[in-house]
Amino acid sequence: MPATLFDRLKADCAEEWRAYTEHAFVRALGDGTLPQACFRHYLGQDYLFLIHFARAYALAAYKSETLDDIRQAAQGLSAIIDMEMGLHVEFCAAWGLDEAAMQALPEAEETMAYTRYVLEKGVAGDLLDLHVALAPCIVGYAEIGAALAQAPAVSLADNPYRAWIEMYAGDDYQEVARSEVAELDRLMDRRGGEGRRAALATTFRQATRLEAAFWQMGLAFADRGD
Repeated sequence: MPATLFDRLKADCAEEWRAYTEHAFVRALGDGTLPQACFRHYLGQDYLFLIHFARAYALAAYKSETLDDIRQAAQGLSAIIDMEMGLHVEFCAAWGLDEAAMQALPEAEETMAYTRYVLEKGVAGDLLDLHVALAPCIVGYAEIGAALAQAPAVSLADNPYRAWIEMYAGDDYQEVARSEVAELDRLMDRRGGEGRRAALATTFRQATRLEAAFWQMGLAFADRGD
């Protein structure tokens, strides 16, 4: 049996996980062929997405009952506002889209669907429910970044998305992901039990599907002719 709750949940939805982590958008990021208009659209929506994920981490701090859990929530919040959003602003500034413009963007349906799903799980459930809904994003991006950086067919030298790949493959973000995996196990020990497994797997599966839909939103932008 896989050692961690995250691994067990990932095994429960192996097909959905593959569709997310091996999506055509991800493959095009890896080989540098993703149209820049698609990446630009993704970045603008991901900026809005991350604002709501920051809210989710604030909710996680509120739902926490121990100082360790509060510290973990603060670490995740810091990773979003101090690392990820900085990279998004830097990328978009290079392409003529500044932070004020991103803040003014309308939210895509896929952005609203995923972020509201995570927040609803956190409000209606407990800290474990919230972290399970967050995990496909937090840990999934680390897995995707590491896989792209290590893929033998990928050359980062001339890849316009090199900085994105290296951020998620880098030690800082990998540590954020490891911390999230450990937090899931701690919460399962305190708040879980096998009786919760089916419901947690349902949450994880839906969040993973919403992640894949977010990639598809970015990829489909090439067909709009905007």
